[in-house]
Amino acid sequence: MVKETLAAPSSSSSSSASASASSSSAASLSNTNLPPPEDAWIDTYHKLVPHWQSLSHSHLPTIPISISRVNQVDAARLDVEMSAMLKEQLVKVFYLMKPGMLFQYEAELDAFLEFLIWRFSIWVDKPTPGIALMNLRYRDERAMEPRGKVRTGLEGPGLTVAQKIWYCVATVGGQYIWARLQSFSAFRRWGDSEQRSFARRAWMLIQRVEGLYKAASFGNLLIFLYTGRYRNLIERALRARLVYGSPNMNRAVSFEYMNRQLVWNEFSEMLLLLLPLLNSSSVRNFLRPFSKDKSSSSEEDDTACPICLATPTIPFLALPCQHRYCYYCLRTRCAAVPSFRCSRCSEPVNAMQRHAGASNLVPKQ
Repeated sequence: MVKETLAAPSSSSSSSASASASSSSAASLSNTNLPPPEDAWIDTYHKLVPHWQSLSHSHLPTIPISISRVNQVDAARLDVEMSAMLKEQLVKVFYLMKPGMLFQYEAELDAFLEFLIWRFSIWVDKPTPGIALMNLRYRDERAMEPRGKVRTGLEGPGLTVAQKIWYCVATVGGQYIWARLQSFSAFRRWGDSEQRSFARRAWMLIQRVEGLYKAASFGNLLIFLYTGRYRNLIERALRARLVYGSPNMNRAVSFEYMNRQLVWNEFSEMLLLLLPLLNSSSVRNFLRPFSKDKSSSSEEDDTACPICLATPTIPFLALPCQHRYCYYCLRTRCAAVPSFRCSRCSEPVNAMQRHAGASNLVPKQ
């Protein structure tokens, strides 16, 4: 009896333990089947977004920033034109002064105007007038190197104080000193002095420095045309790059008009260079045979002065060809050009004689 009473509780305890285990497992299953909180996905999204952005940006290539070379060159040309306009207006203020007085201080006047433009533009973190018209500004390229990737052409700080001061020293002071040194050496005629004198050696040094600077400027121009950065040596030395000032630009003048103006300006400069060469005797002698036959075919051309194309009031003959001219036309040409040749036959004129004949026709020899 005792054994049976002892065994009964043991069986009941085991059943209770199994019941408690089954209830705990059911509770755990019920907990796993419960839905997550509503804001759980938001927390997970905020945790994963930084990692996703870092992975996505690491695979993106750097977008090359291309600043228009035409805009940079036009900005330099506009700055030159602006300086010329300011100089013209300033010279008009002193038009009552002694003629030629400002010519002695032309270098100081140019330096003063360049300093004014620098003071009210670059020194106060503003672009020059030409650069502003092209929607450009200066950027410190040294500050952009640690950043690595650049997505647009608008990032980056402006020039530092040291860069601004060195820019003024190079553009204003450097150009003024060089202009004064060249004018002083030309006035003192250092190039015509003795071979081993100090002035001669200084003049040779100036010529070599000028040649090296022009060669370096030409090399920088080729690099600029290839890369589109740093128009001149000063910008390259200071690491001051021209970039866009704002993302939007309202162009008041079209590219077609600017191209026409540029072509016409260069064409006019070429004509100014070639016109003095066309007045030389060799070119005129080369062109005269073509117009000789045309002029000789008309009787009216023989009676008129070949210079003013009018009837001679005081007719004179050019010797030895005896072609008729106005006295003043023939006299001024002979005085201006000692080796003057007849405009009709290209014969050298050795003397002139008053025409006393009654006939209007002048015989040719």
